[in-house]
Amino acid sequence: MSILYLLIPLAMLFALVVGMVLLWAIRSGQYDDLEGPAHRILMDDDDPRIPTTEDDEKDQTSGETQRPEDRPR
Repeated sequence: MSILYLLIPLAMLFALVVGMVLLWAIRSGQYDDLEGPAHRILMDDDDPRIPTTEDDEKDQTSGETQRPEDRPR
């Protein structure tokens, strides 16, 4: 029974720390945009792997010839 004198204050301290961390996360904007990162990973922001006709024209006008293994895939 005497262990309750230790466990109850520790549980209250733990609850206080969890509450403070939760308030910090809310105030700092951790929960503002929950769906954005999930959608952002699906967006293709990289350069296209298949060269377009504009890229081919630039290569021909610059006079440089690329080997097939040097071209982007």
